Amino acid sequence: MVDSEELRRPLGLTLLTGLYFFFFLVSVSTFGNPYPFLGDIYTDSSAKMMVFIDCLMCLYLFLGTMKRQLLTWYMLILYNLFQVVNTIINLTFIKPQEVEKLIGSRIQLESLWTNNIAASLAILLLTQFIYRHKHYFTNRHKYLF
Repeated sequence: MVDSEELRRPLGLTLLTGLYFFFFLVSVSTFGNPYPFLGDIYTDSSAKMMVFIDCLMCLYLFLGTMKRQLLTWYMLILYNLFQVVNTIINLTFIKPQEVEKLIGSRIQLESLWTNNIAASLAILLLTQFIYRHKHYFTNRHKYLF
């Protein structure tokens, strides 16, 4: 038997679910690489731990969006806003020389700023979409399972 709620799943919610699954895959792919966090670049086990936590968060956001959990709506907004703040702090406090030293090649400062600010603006637009569509999140249960 097909759940009637699944038949009426809005396209925007389906795309949002897929996007957070993609974010989970991107997060998993960064495992073992340096991790910029709140103005510092972490390496080795601390970077792996931060990536692991980010993966868990993205997985929760994916599953919660898929299950239309209301708590996930709040977490999506907080996670996205934190990512924007983290990006701004990293751009402010991490020197380009540190990044060049870690990756072993020169970087263009303008490209670094442009790419990060464009990504932050995209996340803010995504957050606006999520904020306006709170009515999609109809599951009021506290737990996913």
